[in-house]
Amino acid sequence: MRFFENMEARHYFWMSTAAAVVTIVLKTLAWWMTDSISLLSDAMESFVNLAGASFALWMITIAKCPPDDEHPLGHGKAEYFSAGFEGVLIFGAAGAIIWSAVGRLFAPVPLESIGIGLAFSVGSSLINLGVAVSLGRAAVRLRSIALEGSSRHLMTDVWTSAGVVVGLILAGFTGWLWLDAVVAILVGLHILTEGWGLIRSSAHGLMDAALPEESIAAIETTLRGFSERGIAYADLRTRRAGAESFVYVDVLVPPDWSIVRTHDALDEIESAIRKALPGARVFTHPEPLPDAV
Repeated sequence: MRFFENMEARHYFWMSTAAAVVTIVLKTLAWWMTDSISLLSDAMESFVNLAGASFALWMITIAKCPPDDEHPLGHGKAEYFSAGFEGVLIFGAAGAIIWSAVGRLFAPVPLESIGIGLAFSVGSSLINLGVAVSLGRAAVRLRSIALEGSSRHLMTDVWTSAGVVVGLILAGFTGWLWLDAVVAILVGLHILTEGWGLIRSSAHGLMDAALPEESIAAIETTLRGFSERGIAYADLRTRRAGAESFVYVDVLVPPDWSIVRTHDALDEIESAIRKALPGARVFTHPEPLPDAV
């Protein structure tokens, strides 16, 4: 357990990339042995997982780069490109799946070696499930939108595989070969919704969305703690860029305070906010109390 706690985001994406390669092999074998369009659709989604994990690893590397002259606030927003790119890939895969399945719906073909094919599919799903859970926990710990997107996508893959397995079992027992195509179409529609969710969350982050309500509440509670010293606040603004949180606030102090006293108070306030919101970058601006001017 301690081993996973010390892992960085890039380590999880290396793990996700390795898992994607293994599941591609297993699912491709499952499709090749059964000639099932729904298993082919499942394999295609794993190719999307591989491309998404590779791109996410690149974006995570960029996001970790320190601020420079062109990007003085850092490169944290690079993670949102990862989620958006993965969402676009999902859209493309879903379209290809549905297109292929519609043709098979009107011209079904016999399925072969279903039992062995399903065994390969179940094995790959168990791998994806383990990786998805690990990535989801890491996303919370590291506050990473890229890890969150990859985790959600892998969980979608798990549910996709589960649907495919159920559909093939029903097709095998009933002899209704068209069920294979119907399941593939449903898989395509399902992952379309997941792709839309990833694109929407990516756009939301690129537009400087505010921090979660619980984070803002913690900041406000911290600021109100200084009211007994004659300090107030105004124009509190927050935003998130990947794993980084930014806080901007005007601090209102009595007009007779010296520059040194005001500076010390602002340093104390910034430190308190960072304690309430670990890792946050806090920017304060002093203003005189309006009723004291």
